[in-house]
Amino acid sequence: MSKPRIGLLGTGPWAERTHAPALAAHPGLEFRGVWGRRPEAAAALAAAHDITAHSGEAGLDALFAECDAVAFALPPDVQAPLAARAAAAGCHLLMDKPVATTVAGAREVADAAASAGVASVVFCTLRFAAGTASWVGEQAARGGWFSAHAYWLGALYGRGAGSPYADSPWRREKGGLWDVGPHALSALIPVLGDVTDVTAVRTEPDLTHLVLRHVSGAASSVALSLSAPKEGAGTGLELRGEHGTAVLPENWGHPVASFGAALDALLEAARTGQPHDCDVRFGLRLTEILAEAEAQT
Repeated sequence: MSKPRIGLLGTGPWAERTHAPALAAHPGLEFRGVWGRRPEAAAALAAAHDITAHSGEAGLDALFAECDAVAFALPPDVQAPLAARAAAAGCHLLMDKPVATTVAGAREVADAAASAGVASVVFCTLRFAAGTASWVGEQAARGGWFSAHAYWLGALYGRGAGSPYADSPWRREKGGLWDVGPHALSALIPVLGDVTDVTAVRTEPDLTHLVLRHVSGAASSVALSLSAPKEGAGTGLELRGEHGTAVLPENWGHPVASFGAALDALLEAARTGQPHDCDVRFGLRLTEILAEAEAQT
């Protein structure tokens, strides 16, 4: 049987450094083409991987027609309507987080995927990285957790950071809540259960504190920022309960390998028809929680 064909939407640093190498290296997929809002960037990325470059409206239709699945490396509110369009064309979806920054946008994608019967996966790194995915599953299976604290304090906009991702307008506008909040929630929810109550406080320039109540009865707190001082940046998650404490591993593995695991999950969901835990419906739930938090800040 021929391999499923996959295309990529997006040509920025994340697409260039993670998505495209993972797509090109995956043994179970045929990497067919890339679409970009800037034709010259699409051409450069396509040339690097010997695939077809697409741009414009006609390019979108052409890529969807020649692919069985598409991966997204686009700003969330550009991603969402294009993902709904791809689903309607019959393409399985590998989306980046957050799915959208509005509930309506995320719901549009979820509804489109359901209507078309296509599989979907949202790339929340902690759920696919070799060093953390099994840890999340193990803590969820153990249960008995009383409380948790997570922090994701990035220095993207800290003094002297110099990250290529700092040029992203949507990250600068929406801040840590929307960029790294999905990461923290994606690990807390499978362990403690869905969120029933949200309290949010934001301080300038970009530091959001969340206090969450979960269906299990446990409570968690989360600190999120993209503007932490470089010396004070870091990521962590600690659980406390009847088993003592558990701390998220520090070594997650390489992003390309993590994205490859997400591709495996998408292929499995498409083959079996069984939704993945990190599908677009989960992405919609993350958007609902983050939107509720944003409304309080």
